[in-house]
Amino acid sequence: MGKITGFMEIAREVPSRRPVTERVNDWFEIYQPFPDEKVKAQGARCMDCGLPFCHTGCPLNNLIPDWNDLVYQHRWREAIRQLHATNNFPEFTGRVCPAPCEAACVLGINEPPVAIKTIERAIIDHAWDHGWIVPEPPPAKTGKRVAVVGSGPAGLAAAQQLARAGHDVTVFEKADRIGGLLRYGIPDFKMEKHHIDRRSAQMEAEGVTFRTSCHVGVDVTAKELRKNFDAILLAGGAEQPRDLVIPGRELRGIHFAMDFLPPNNKRNAGDAIPEHQWISAAGKHVIIIGGGDTGADCLGTSHRHNAASVRQFEIMPMPPSQRAGSTPWPLWPLMLREESSHEEGGERHWSIMTTRFFDDGQGNVAGLETIEVGPPPTFEKREGSEQRFDADLILLAMGFTGPVRNGLLEQLGVHLDGRGNVGAGPGFETSVEGVFAAGDMRRGQSLVVWAIAEGRRAARGIDEFLMGETRLPE
Repeated sequence: MGKITGFMEIAREVPSRRPVTERVNDWFEIYQPFPDEKVKAQGARCMDCGLPFCHTGCPLNNLIPDWNDLVYQHRWREAIRQLHATNNFPEFTGRVCPAPCEAACVLGINEPPVAIKTIERAIIDHAWDHGWIVPEPPPAKTGKRVAVVGSGPAGLAAAQQLARAGHDVTVFEKADRIGGLLRYGIPDFKMEKHHIDRRSAQMEAEGVTFRTSCHVGVDVTAKELRKNFDAILLAGGAEQPRDLVIPGRELRGIHFAMDFLPPNNKRNAGDAIPEHQWISAAGKHVIIIGGGDTGADCLGTSHRHNAASVRQFEIMPMPPSQRAGSTPWPLWPLMLREESSHEEGGERHWSIMTTRFFDDGQGNVAGLETIEVGPPPTFEKREGSEQRFDADLILLAMGFTGPVRNGLLEQLGVHLDGRGNVGAGPGFETSVEGVFAAGDMRRGQSLVVWAIAEGRRAARGIDEFLMGETRLPE
């Protein structure tokens, strides 16, 4: 609980962002260092609330008051043990999670909530800096083999848990490096990729085998997996992008966000990117359709490319500046959020729908036409509000509609739910015996923290399926 009167005496403080003029010229993480003493002070704000709703706000059920108190007491090594008890990769969530735990913080009812995400990141960074993160190989092997398809946070969490239970785990990844969208979807300025590299090295030392550049369903068939492994976990994410099928969609210069972001991360990693795969915003007038996190990632990347201008369109109305009455505490609040990318520039447009793209006469996009719309669910068009915007690069960042269905899912014949995701029961087993699903592939597009939680819970289901019982924690 930290200091008894800490929440009354100490103001909320989080790390400041580096100056905009500095950070838009590089790809390093945007936050300034935060001294341990300031972290301790923030831990002191955790109050004796009786019922810690932060537990329920966090999909991982992190033991937040426990490690807040330990940080306040400077017991860092015990704090990382408590943090790792529920979260395999706090360095990921401490950087890219939107912190639903803070939205559920009891102090947040009438005061700024405890800086939980800041404390979490400080604990794991402290642990890495002091060499406390070491491989934890199992004391004995079970002889069971598990294939994990996908190396995003769900697949990695499940793989680590299963390896520590003594199973032989092979992770298949179609990309050339481990990490899924953590690696190639999230820009480096939000999370540098050495965080993934040192975790994968730890996992290899624990017995996990990684097979990159191996597209399951293409390079390896479902039949081969079922023959060679005792259980299979599908953790390939929800990679089917939502398209915008309107006149002019075929024009050059209109791209999905996931055609724009990954090549950029690869170039930052030192890869030589062929010209036909490289999409540059340099000197261009960019319009991003989609107002969520992926759109913000495209915005920040466009700034770093030195785009001539950037606009971000959102069909939903502008949220209120404070928590909306429709989402009272401890629910995740509907409210306006300014990401670091918005702070760096660009214009945001709300309640706007794109109706067609127009060309330059040579097959290239030259802009688009829009109309203002009312609130959901009808999005009624407001006649007379039509506008035309010039653009020579348009990025579609409207989310994802579920997993890619052709290939592996068709070969396995797993049941899909009404939303097109892989259906799975309480133990995360699909309609096909011995085949499990977790993360975005099972629940649809979601958060990194949900993916880790799902991976851990799926590992329990797999371990119980293989051994008849399980001692793995959720």
